[in-house]
Amino acid sequence: MTLVLISPAFSSNGSIPARYTCEGADLSPPLEWSGAPGNAKSFALIVDDPDAPDPAAPKMVYVHWVVYNIPAGTTKLAENAARSGLPGGARQGINDWKKQTYGGPCPPIGRHRYFHKLYALDTELTGLSDPTKAQLEAAMKGHIVATAELIGTYLKSGVVT
Repeated sequence: MTLVLISPAFSSNGSIPARYTCEGADLSPPLEWSGAPGNAKSFALIVDDPDAPDPAAPKMVYVHWVVYNIPAGTTKLAENAARSGLPGGARQGINDWKKQTYGGPCPPIGRHRYFHKLYALDTELTGLSDPTKAQLEAAMKGHIVATAELIGTYLKSGVVT
């Protein structure tokens, strides 16, 4: 079975509703997954934007959300889980706003892609303290047993494509 990640709020490669962006309530979107391997002990999630600042001339990958140690029995994150409560044991790392929470899409120019990457790990991660994306990726090295990806897009109101 393959690990699959979906959102009831938007389809794969579809537009992310404004509710989950800087133009709305800036809530973390609901996410659901299935097909985790039997040896998964935890999950990690990274949401980032490889099109920053301009999709025509990207210069960096902007990190919107870092979550790790999501318990193995978990199959979804509810809408606004970043603020209303993650499953017990799950922790949030630091995004590129230097905050331990979700920061929604807010592209300055053009339609950006937002990659929601779920990792099934064969361990719970220890020794991390408010990790960045790079620190989480280093800690996950050698422990990833499956991955899934969901891409959503967003174009800010009034922004030229």
